[in-house]
Formats: sequence, C-alpha cells, structure tokens
Amino acid sequence: MTEFNFELTKEIELLRLVTVGSVDDGKSTMIGRLLVDTKGAFEDQLLAVRKKKGTEHIASAAEIDLAMLTDGLSAEREQGITIDVAYRYFATPKRKFIMADCPGHEQYTRNMVTGASTANAAIILIDARNGVMPQTKRHTHILALLGIPHLIVAVNKMDLVDHDQAAFEQIREEMNAYCAKQGVKDLICLPMSALDGDMVAVRGEHMAWYEGKTLLETLEGLSVLETDEQLFRLPVQLVNRPQTAELPDYRGFMGAIASGTVKVGDTVRAIPSGNTSTVKEIITFDGNLEEAFAPQSITLTLNDEIDVSRGDMLVHIGGEISDSKELTANVCWIGDEPLIVRKKYLIKHTTQSVKAMVASIDFRRDIHTLNKDEADELAMNEIGQITFKLMKPLHCDSYADNRTTGSFIVIDTFTNNTVGAGMIV
Repeated sequence: MTEFNFELTKEIELLRLVTVGSVDDGKSTMIGRLLVDTKGAFEDQLLAVRKKKGTEHIASAAEIDLAMLTDGLSAEREQGITIDVAYRYFATPKRKFIMADCPGHEQYTRNMVTGASTANAAIILIDARNGVMPQTKRHTHILALLGIPHLIVAVNKMDLVDHDQAAFEQIREEMNAYCAKQGVKDLICLPMSALDGDMVAVRGEHMAWYEGKTLLETLEGLSVLETDEQLFRLPVQLVNRPQTAELPDYRGFMGAIASGTVKVGDTVRAIPSGNTSTVKEIITFDGNLEEAFAPQSITLTLNDEIDVSRGDMLVHIGGEISDSKELTANVCWIGDEPLIVRKKYLIKHTTQSVKAMVASIDFRRDIHTLNKDEADELAMNEIGQITFKLMKPLHCDSYADNRTTGSFIVIDTFTNNTVGAGMIV
C-alpha cells in the first residue's frame, strides 16, 4: 500500500504546461530562461546555442540565445519562429514540469491544439508593446474550450515599454474581460521580461509596483488535483486471448483508464451490450493491483464470460454513459479544405471510429466578440458548433464532464488526414 501512495505522490508532482501567444511574443525565450534559471539545460546544450563562438564555458545567461534551446527544427532556426510543438522538461525542489512550446503563427494553430490538449495549465504570452492580438484571442478561446483549469497571462517584454505599469494594467483589464465572457475560473496576470529574467524565476529590480508572485512561484503553487470524483471509464483497446496450454480460457480486456478508479470485486457493465460482471484481476506490466486509476494502462479479467470487443467501454453500475446517433460539439477546424454541410467524415472517439455526416453548422464563433455568427462552412483555424449524424450510436460524455470521453478527432475519409478536433457539448 505504501508503494501505491508513493507512485500517486510522484504523479501529483508533475505539472503539464503549454505556452501560447502571437508571433514573436517570446515564448521560446521564456522557456529558455526557465531552463537556464532552473538548471534544466545541460552544458553541451548551452554551448551549442551560445552567441559567441570560441569559448569553452558559459559565463552568464546573457551569452546564450535562449530561444534556440527550444527551436530545434532547421526551418525554425532560419526563420526565428516556432513551427512544431517542442516539449521541454525541467524541475524544481517542489515540482516537475513538462512544458510544450506551441507556435504562434495562425497557419500552425493545429499544432497548438495538439500541444494544449493534455495540459493542466497554460501560459498566454503577450508582447507589452502590441497588446492583445487576434491570435492571442484565438488561442485563449481554444484554451477555454479545452477546459484548461489554470490560465496565466504573462505580459512579456516589459523592458521595451520602460516597465510601465499602465501598459500592463490595460492588457490585464482586456484579458480579464475577454476570459470572463467564457467562464474562465482561474486567471492570473503578471508582468515580466523573459530576456532579462525579471519576474520569471527571480523578481528583478524593475517592477517593484507588482506585488504578486513570479512566474515560477505561480507554477509551483498551482493545484493539479481533480476536484470532482469522475466516473470510471475504460475504453477497450484490445481483447487479449493467448489461448495457450497454461491459459486456455484466458480473456483480458486491455486499455488505458480514461477516468475514475476500479477495484478488484467491482461490478462493471459493458457498453453497448449492457452485460455485467465483476472484476477478477487488474493486471499491469509491473504486476497485479487491487486498485487502478486514470491514466494507468491495465488489463481487466472478469469473473464471467461476457461479450466485449475493441471500441466497447467498461463502466461502473450506476455510471452509465449516454449514447446517440446525433452528436453536437465545438469543433476547431484544422483542415486545408473547409468543413461543409452534408460532407462525410470519420470520427475517432477513444478506441472506436464511426462514419459521420455534417448535419448542420449551428454557428461560427467570432473570436473577437465571441458572438455566434451564421455560416455555411468552417475554414482552417475557425471554431464553431457542429451537429453530426452518425452511422451508429457513439457512447460518450460531455467534454465538461470528461475531457477524454468527451473529445474526438475528425478524419478526412479521402486523405486520412486529421482535419478537426471536437469537444462534445
């Protein structure tokens, strides 16, 4: 039992972060600053991105091109922009971090959606000189739709506006008003200079008027615990039947727990068949468990032989999941070709795929005003509410109740490309 709690504690220490913003807001520089100030970069990495050649050691952070620590692609280095999502790992005595550096260009919004989909918190960078840009609003709206629990607005490059408090306050008021319309519950705004290091890991001497915490102190204090008890969901990825002499009747149901916990002896129901049984064993790579929780990958064996296949779902009695041949969702469209009514797509939800047709475009969201506009198509990087007609019932939760079983991706049946990310209403 002690080992179980220790593993749980290690998982709690980890915070998944995503950084977003408009072009040249300083996202890569900020992450580079965090890596340097928390000793998260190796000496050979620092030497590879030093500004002056010919030295064997780095004497100060000023000698390092901070953005180059995260911009790894040759095209990124040539253009000075971020194209792909770059993941970086660092730690402090209080917490471990996985941070995704997402591109700011509008054409790479699809990469940003991918990087933000698993985050516990998001840092929205804003250039103090430019204020809130259209791409800043687009990213913020996507983060709100994704249900990211904590949003941190970091007003960067304060050194270029002489650390003016009025410039910061104006941006803070605009972002507070924009996020309030979307029901964002936890919004933190802070000023900083990623290049100089002020208010990133250390306070610095230029913004004494701001009495809040530094960025690193804020990140260390965020809670990553789920406040609500989520219902047990296990999408079945594979039915394991080795049929060996030692295990002639073995049948194990394999998958990653989407939410909730399960114990040996629990009564579970298979969806969609509705058959029930009790949990006999919980098997993992490291041995059998008495209890398992999300997001562990497990194999369940049951005390009865019931019909369960890939794409089915195991749930607790009383925690049934809804099913419908009609699906309404908020969709971020990332395909080159626009989404249009009556076009057919493939919807991939957890471990199953269902053929679907666009029944209607309920509305397209104006990212500036958040108004619901009428539309007959959804172009790349646009966001709207879409109703799909499905070939067979899909068993799902609303995204507000469960981020895993309430989300899906849209696949073009002709090209097999992922063209949309959906959050079920």
